[in-house]
Order: sequence, then structure tokens, then C-alpha cells
Amino acid sequence: MLQCRQKILSLPSSQRRVKQILLVNFLLLAFLSSWFSVAPVRAQRVNPNEVWQQVYKKLPYLPKENHYISQETGKVAENNTLVSRLIRYHIYVKGRPPNYRLDWKLTLADYLDANEVMYEESYPGNDTLRKNPFAGDRAAIRRLSREQRNALVQALVNAFTKK
Repeated sequence: MLQCRQKILSLPSSQRRVKQILLVNFLLLAFLSSWFSVAPVRAQRVNPNEVWQQVYKKLPYLPKENHYISQETGKVAENNTLVSRLIRYHIYVKGRPPNYRLDWKLTLADYLDANEVMYEESYPGNDTLRKNPFAGDRAAIRRLSREQRNALVQALVNAFTKK
């Protein structure tokens, strides 16, 4: 420690001050990290493709909007639901985290034309279904009451945070 101090004192004053600040910060960080031993947080992985099913179990009154025809098979894509597309829009199109209520409220505000502009071309299902579900999904969200939208937000947060 003494050698380090001597090296610092031999530097010009401006460099000395910077080195002193760095040294103090390093020592403070070392002290605090030993004082507060924090275990690393392990995020639980939740599969977005399974969450929509949990949401419909909690809220069976939600419209499924799963009557669209698959481009690939020519059959009704029953697993391509309103909630699954809502989740994909939220996570993959907008890049919002799935475990915060505020972010889900922002996504619903997008559907209600009260936040950011939504684009049909990038909406989930546009490239896999014969008819883009964009307009139908927005209409379905608009038909929900405020209480139903709040319950939807809570069910999504609970599913993604394993509550």
C-alpha cells in the first residue's frame, strides 16, 4: 500500500487526483462487496408459447380470436390466439419486458390507439395467417372493459413471474 501511495504522490497533481479517486472507489467497492454478500439472481425461464394457455385458464371469458386460417396448412390455426399474438407483439415486436404491469399497460394502450402506433406489416400472424388478425385483435381488445383489461394485465404478469 505504501508503494502505491508513493507512486501516486510522484504523479502530476491532476493525474494524482484521478488516481486517488479511482483508488478510493476501488477500496469502497471492495468493502461494500464484502459487507453485502449478494447471491446472484436466477431468472426463471418462462416459455411465452405456454403463457397464453395459462391466461385463458384464469380468464376464460377472453375472446380467443383463433378462427384465422394458416397459410401453411390451410386449416384453422387454433393455437394462434389473441393472447398469444398479444404476447408476441409485446415481447418480440416492441421488445418490452414481460414481468412488469406498466409495460403490459403500454402494450394495451398501443391496441387502443392511446400510445405508440402499431403497424399491420409487423403484427404477429401477418406472415403466417391468410388474413392479418391486426384489425380483429384491436377490436377485441377495445371490447374489453377496463376491469377485464386490468385482469388480463395481472394474469400476464403473474404467468411470467410464476405467481
